[in-house]
Amino acid sequence: MSSSADGPSTSSHMMKTTKRGRPFLKDTLDLFATLIVSLQLGPHKQFFKTFPHSFTTDEAAQNLASLKFSQSNRGPDPREPSRVITTTTTTTFSMTRDMAKAMSQHFMDARLIENATDPSSNLFKDRGVFQLTPKGLHVLERFIAKNGINSDHLQPVFQSQPICIKLLHLERRSADDEIIVTQSVITALFRRFVGRQANYPPPASDKPLDTFQRYNERAKGIALCDVTERAQPLIGKAAQLHKYCFAAVSALEWLCDFTSVVGREEAAEMAAQFVRFGLITLVSDKRKNNDSAIIFTVRGSAPGGNSPVSQIGEFRCTAKAVYRITDEGQRLAHWNSTNSPSSSTANLHDDRSSIHGSVDGTSESGAAKKTTPDAKIHRRISMAEKMNVSYENGERKTAKESNTDRLRYILEEPGLRSLFREFLRGNFCEENLSFWVDVQDFKRKFNITSSAMAVGPTAARPGSKNTPGQVAMERHHEGLINTAFVIYNTYLAPSSQCELNIDHGLRNELAKYLEEVVTSLTGKAFQGRVEPEQATVFNATQLQTMIMERAT
Repeated sequence: MSSSADGPSTSSHMMKTTKRGRPFLKDTLDLFATLIVSLQLGPHKQFFKTFPHSFTTDEAAQNLASLKFSQSNRGPDPREPSRVITTTTTTTFSMTRDMAKAMSQHFMDARLIENATDPSSNLFKDRGVFQLTPKGLHVLERFIAKNGINSDHLQPVFQSQPICIKLLHLERRSADDEIIVTQSVITALFRRFVGRQANYPPPASDKPLDTFQRYNERAKGIALCDVTERAQPLIGKAAQLHKYCFAAVSALEWLCDFTSVVGREEAAEMAAQFVRFGLITLVSDKRKNNDSAIIFTVRGSAPGGNSPVSQIGEFRCTAKAVYRITDEGQRLAHWNSTNSPSSSTANLHDDRSSIHGSVDGTSESGAAKKTTPDAKIHRRISMAEKMNVSYENGERKTAKESNTDRLRYILEEPGLRSLFREFLRGNFCEENLSFWVDVQDFKRKFNITSSAMAVGPTAARPGSKNTPGQVAMERHHEGLINTAFVIYNTYLAPSSQCELNIDHGLRNELAKYLEEVVTSLTGKAFQGRVEPEQATVFNATQLQTMIMERAT
């Protein structure tokens, strides 16, 4: 069996927190996703209504109290490159019930989870029932893909709830986890905020929108309306119509739902930056004199001259405050332009999920912040951009593509791959694509495999010989073995269910290799298929040779 670098030595440390007392964003997202993977989301009843794919306050607090995340990485042995070794790292999170509830409240503030019975509530209450938000599902999906986690138990959640496809990831400073603010960052964020076109909600119809339709409407950009300011004859002011208006609270909710900000404070700071850059302006704030108001102020440098950028920007976080998009904001949004308003001036990078841009700039929020030339903002690359001949490395010298390039693009795009599958099915060779998909999934899991679970007080046995990392490594390895031989028995074994039409010499070479391994390890003859009791003797190096070198 492949070896593990997991040892008996342990270390403990507190989570890094910002000056506001919250955990760093990466730790927040990792802890959230680990918690969700460890939970068994299911139906919970409250107020005579059942909420599917949900969890309770007690379940979250209990799992967070002792949460274990194990990750196995496989790679070549530095001393013997032909041999694969496995290194397993186990991280255990421990906290009190009060701390677990506070962390869950932070998840709510970041709009990763919501109250199932009252989505408008912002409090993580006792005896509550909670569900994942589209933003939470987006974070969970990325975590699962990155860490090679078996997510079969979460598939019903992904299939039944909307997921945020275009979450805007704002780059942060590594020292204090503050969002990097530059003109390019604010430009890209604002264009995403206002959308490709002014987002006036459709007129009400007899047929209400379902959950997916409502979410898709919000994803287009902040919902806008027209506001008429009453005439004031005593001061000689006529009635005035303001177009492209929105409520201040709605802006905060939108920024929390569709960007990586982790609460209304950060959202208000970004909105205040919109004011500072002259993109939005206050229309009215009709709160009563005795009503309290929270006003966020940001400061930064102003270029002077006719620039719309000012040194100070204020955003009022009140229920009655209404803002509108200025002429400068409309110009920057490119609503009347043929160019895509949602794309920033940043260079395209050959990466599934991000665009990087950088401009020198300064930002202040109560105090001076450091100037940084390394601002980045992330978003997913659209299919249209990938189809563009200038997508790869900023430009292409020629639009000519090989058949291999075209096939690779079709295989990597889920929508096109589905059409390609239909074509192969019509030609009775669908198994070729199924084999490719299964092998790609195996390769991903081979390089990195992880698991998350809540551990009770009885999980750690003082007399146990195996460490948690070794147990996790063995479980991960067992899963790899099962996957590898399901692939072999399904596609490559003689007379298998979906036998591939491969080169005869290659098939014989693979069968000969398996016969040598099985015979030498078990002493039994190889019968063309790998049985479960034979599979257990294979190590990671042999799995790599069988599937990743010979079979593909």
